[in-house]
Amino acid sequence: MTHSAHTKSSPRLAASLAWTELHRGAARAVILVMAILAGCQMNSDADLPPVRLSPPVVLAPQPVPAYHPTAIATERPLPQALPQPAASHLAPEPTAGVPASWVPNVPANHWTWIIIHHSDSAYGSAAIIDKWHRDRGFDELGYHFVIGNGTNSGDGQIEVGPRWTKQKWGAHDNALDNRYNTSGIGICLVGNFNDTRPTPKQIHSLVRLVVYLMRKYDIPADRILGHGETKVTQCPGRYLNVASIRNQAERIVAEGKSSDSPDQYAESR
Repeated sequence: MTHSAHTKSSPRLAASLAWTELHRGAARAVILVMAILAGCQMNSDADLPPVRLSPPVVLAPQPVPAYHPTAIATERPLPQALPQPAASHLAPEPTAGVPASWVPNVPANHWTWIIIHHSDSAYGSAAIIDKWHRDRGFDELGYHFVIGNGTNSGDGQIEVGPRWTKQKWGAHDNALDNRYNTSGIGICLVGNFNDTRPTPKQIHSLVRLVVYLMRKYDIPADRILGHGETKVTQCPGRYLNVASIRNQAERIVAEGKSSDSPDQYAESR
């Protein structure tokens, strides 16, 4: 080989040797990496505890408690005692001698007044005055009681009107706010007491009735009024002394006497 040929082949040889060494180095690196990975895998598996799979645990079903419905009480609770009204300051009315027609069979209205009238006529009765009132457009007799003078009913006879048996408001005194109709008991004596006086039997019956009503409905004496004390009118006439009736009734109630003794009444003058 000539010098020039050796000179040309030397670089080729050196390049070939370099590639060979490079390939060998890469192969060594790959082998080294694979050995490291294999060693790590072996060490990792060797350090882990063995896996033991246990069979599933089946829990026994818990017993369901039996349903016992709460018993519902079928009995009604006992009623609570209602508060009792305060005792009346008036003496109790003796039951003897009180006509059954005076005691209504329906709940009582809230009566707080007693209004006294006259019929402004020489004659009359509950039935006759009822017709007069209906002719004037009333629904029925406007008073609760009518006391006769002996013309068309007995002298001193107390007739009970249909309003009282129904405990219905009156139609006898529309003064003020109509309180004397809604809460006032209307009593009419047959007669014109601007011309004549009421009979002694009428006065006796009037006081007896007023005393009963005062006691029964706890009406004070100052709420016993003549029609003319509630509005401008001549009723119940100048010869019917309502103040005397009021005083007699108040005395009898205060003394707790019976309202049925004729000797304790005086003729009103």
